[in-house]
Amino acid sequence: MTASTTQWPAVRPEVVAEVVAGLSARLQKRLDGAAAKLADRPVERTGDDWRIAVDEETELLLHAPGGVVGDPAGVRCGCLLAPACVHRAAAVTVCRLTDADADADADIDTDAETDAADGDSTAADAADPAAAAEAAVAGDPGSAPVQARRRAAPSTGEPADPPSPAERAAVHHLHHAAAAVLAAGVGGTGAVLQAELLRAAHRARLAGLHRPAAAAVAVVTRVRAARSGEPDHRLADLAAGLRELLDLTTALTAVLTTAPATSPATSPALPPGGLAELRGSARQAYHEAGGLRLYGLFTEPVLTATHAGVLTWAVDAGGRLSTVAEVMPHADATAAAPQAVGAANRAVRLGDAMLGHGEFSRAGLAVQGATRSANGRLGAGASVRAVRAAGAAWTAEPLAALWAEPPAAQVERALSATAVPYESRPAGSDLLFLDVTLLGAAPYGPAGVPQLLADCGGGLVVALRAAHDHPGLAFRGNLALLATAPGLRLRVIGRLERAARPELHLLAIGTLPAEPAPSDVQSAEPTPTEPTPAGPTPAEPALALAATRSGRVNLGLERLQTADLVLPALRADALRADALRADAPRADALTPSAAPDLPGTAGTSEAPEAPVHLLTRRVEQAVTGGRQALGLGAGTADGDATRLRSAGLATGAVLLDALRASAADQPRDVFGRVVADDHEAFTAAWLAAACYGEELATALCAAAWAAGEETWS
Repeated sequence: MTASTTQWPAVRPEVVAEVVAGLSARLQKRLDGAAAKLADRPVERTGDDWRIAVDEETELLLHAPGGVVGDPAGVRCGCLLAPACVHRAAAVTVCRLTDADADADADIDTDAETDAADGDSTAADAADPAAAAEAAVAGDPGSAPVQARRRAAPSTGEPADPPSPAERAAVHHLHHAAAAVLAAGVGGTGAVLQAELLRAAHRARLAGLHRPAAAAVAVVTRVRAARSGEPDHRLADLAAGLRELLDLTTALTAVLTTAPATSPATSPALPPGGLAELRGSARQAYHEAGGLRLYGLFTEPVLTATHAGVLTWAVDAGGRLSTVAEVMPHADATAAAPQAVGAANRAVRLGDAMLGHGEFSRAGLAVQGATRSANGRLGAGASVRAVRAAGAAWTAEPLAALWAEPPAAQVERALSATAVPYESRPAGSDLLFLDVTLLGAAPYGPAGVPQLLADCGGGLVVALRAAHDHPGLAFRGNLALLATAPGLRLRVIGRLERAARPELHLLAIGTLPAEPAPSDVQSAEPTPTEPTPAGPTPAEPALALAATRSGRVNLGLERLQTADLVLPALRADALRADALRADAPRADALTPSAAPDLPGTAGTSEAPEAPVHLLTRRVEQAVTGGRQALGLGAGTADGDATRLRSAGLATGAVLLDALRASAADQPRDVFGRVVADDHEAFTAAWLAAACYGEELATALCAAAWAAGEETWS
């Protein structure tokens, strides 16, 4: 059956590298233009074959079993220059990249023999947000592609294998290719430079350097998104990806070239996890966890450029967080959000438990033969047995213990986790569990954009932001409705946003424990006949959730209704009047609260901030425009350095001056023409400025949250 489609298959990075390397220098110059033209051509799919009509006489055929072109021989062209034609190279340039290691992690392995043989199982690589999330999930769980997740083997205390000549050569190649991408910038990183970085990544993977190889593939994916203007492209993510890749290759170069081959652990450049942490691993290792009694906590959607689904968090009897995911690739970006929402109804893949992810977030599971990774991901082998069990309220143990940790300690834990490779981070290390009182929507930050503000104790005001801005998810609408209920007291789960002001990406909300009524000041004990009211008074807003919701809401997947909020009479009348106005704002738009005074919000938009952006914007300018862009505008750079010094950031000023000087210091021939170099000095200066900005941002975030530390303690 043949069907027309706008979607191209995915392609392995090494296929792109090999096909592009087969072009002549003349055809390489035409590659970007040819790829742009080919992307507009109609595509017809027949089973595992994609056909593209280049012109009336020439046809391209992409053989992609399972939707992935895994062999250069699967790209065939009917022109006379094939196989060394520009059409084949243009086709693999248009196809989205896929990573074999990430794809292996994206499918849940239910083979009992696999679990027994190597202790491995594979679950969806979705957390970090953030990615993200990277993506994911969380990092930005919602923006980074799945293949961007860092893979690092946890330190076992055993000595790592000594460096090999293949590793040294692969690291040198990868570092040189990454430096060339940085020097060229997004505008200059065409298909040829992308293919060279992919070739270096494949060489690194063959040498056993899986973590830097995955980072390189992620950089190419983000460069492509920037060049094509994809809506989910974020310059900060691309800059962070390049920083991570160059940081890894710099550390590996120091270890592999300077440390004795028989004792690499003596190198001062090694991280706490040793050389194994820098190398990474191809697959996530799972270990026997025996019997587990799991209590569902919440479920969040996962939405990236290539994958969509859900991630459900659970807590065992010992208080440790674990995750179960249902994330699959999506072929169409318009269907990604519905796929994520629909995944909440799919069964949790643990044993024979017929329990959807949304149900599991409020119920429990009794698991036998469980396997779990270092970062809390639960395996789903055929030997795992699970049956449904009772859940627990957020106000009951073991879940209530998550909110017992002081907020200051939670923030410190979340910031410290960013320095640990993703695969080695404990599950939930970037999550905060807070009890807050909503203050309504008010201008927040230097730009004065309305944000939903909350008081989390000690007079500390926190901006609550949507975890994902996609309109197909429920985050924005739910926050807009919550903004209409200033004074509402909630128990919340969110992901820390590293910013100069306290900010939290809100993921789930629930009711607070009921408060006992204050005793009568005239009597030591209330009489037995006196009523003991609990919870908010009628003059205060409150959540009025159905019993099936167990007092909690997954904000990305479940939409709050007006009936779910009990508002004071005057506030409810005002909301009804606003809804009848012709110029009423959108349901998912935050508008400043009608409350005359929001306690604790004074100064939220007037407080001065350290001018870190003066340095970070130059770092990001280099990523966009390359080395040449920083060599211009010396006067503006001098002014930025002066402002940094006046703000007490002398180190930042020195690094900015060094970055600008290295960008302008290019060798020239006798005719004044720029002579190509290895960009090593410029790369080192850029990496120093980028890492300094990263550490400074972390310190400012910690200082912002520390404002209420004394009151918390």
